[in-house]
Amino acid sequence: MQDIEPFYNWQHIYVSEEDKKSPFYGRDYSEFEYSHTIYNFYIHPQWDDFGSRTLYLKVLIADYDDQYAVLELIGEWNDAIENDIMELKREVLEKFMDEGIHKFILIGENVLNYHSDGKEYYEELYEEINEEKGWAVCLNMPEQTQYDFKKAHLHQYIELMELHNWRNYKPIHLFRKINSEIANRLDV
Repeated sequence: MQDIEPFYNWQHIYVSEEDKKSPFYGRDYSEFEYSHTIYNFYIHPQWDDFGSRTLYLKVLIADYDDQYAVLELIGEWNDAIENDIMELKREVLEKFMDEGIHKFILIGENVLNYHSDGKEYYEELYEEINEEKGWAVCLNMPEQTQYDFKKAHLHQYIELMELHNWRNYKPIHLFRKINSEIANRLDV
């Protein structure tokens, strides 16, 4: 796990620790000191801690003009013990929502599993972003994790999508592709 780094090819466009509106503004990172773990496995020091002991993230881009953010996740999404959706919503998503961002792309390919514990925070998030005509999408969640997420009926609040070549897109093109697909699904 220590070798899995957040996607870094957009850093010439955006760096969350340099964004004064980001919850991670001013953070310092080391390439050599590994301090965060997921179940006793060290993870790369570029991942950001937001209050969960099992789920970490990296803000890849926050575009305040087009009102979207792309966040990459790693670890175990555990609402049953850690209440990760509450931490994610309160400590990260709401901070961006306060700055006008209401469309969220969560890259979930490194989310190893999911444990459910209710829908309340998902409903609350959905209602808040929907008021602003926003949405939340989770890309490329592994099949077993998707199964558990769907079993809890949470895919009605956070849309699950597959787009395995997302790294080939520029941020605005990725956003436009997903935004268009969401709009097409709503038109059906």
